[in-house]
Amino acid sequence: MDVKFNNRDPVYVQVIRYFKEKISTGVFEPGEEIPSRRELASKMKINPNTAQRAYKEMEEQGLIFTEGNLPSRITKDEQVLRMVREELILEAVDTFVFSVRSINVPLDEVLNLVKREYERESN
Repeated sequence: MDVKFNNRDPVYVQVIRYFKEKISTGVFEPGEEIPSRRELASKMKINPNTAQRAYKEMEEQGLIFTEGNLPSRITKDEQVLRMVREELILEAVDTFVFSVRSINVPLDEVLNLVKREYERESN
């Protein structure tokens, strides 16, 4: 688990984002078992309490579930999985729009550039 933590966001929030990215890209599949809190803390070199907080938050968001004493797993809920993907896309779009607006680029020019770059990257 290769995560580069930044200094602006709480570590537990960055752990949650890591999981969301892996879920949305299919690296973590629905129903897949995830490491225990202690294993995660060890692998990511973070405090076990931080791992616990991230898992608690992910359970509250419905990203993961734990049944009894069994290991935690990625959700199988299609609606939650769609929402995670949409959330990440909207974050990226918001960041992009903010950057482009700050330099006063007209919308039609932005759309043409985005389309050209998107098509170039997929070829």
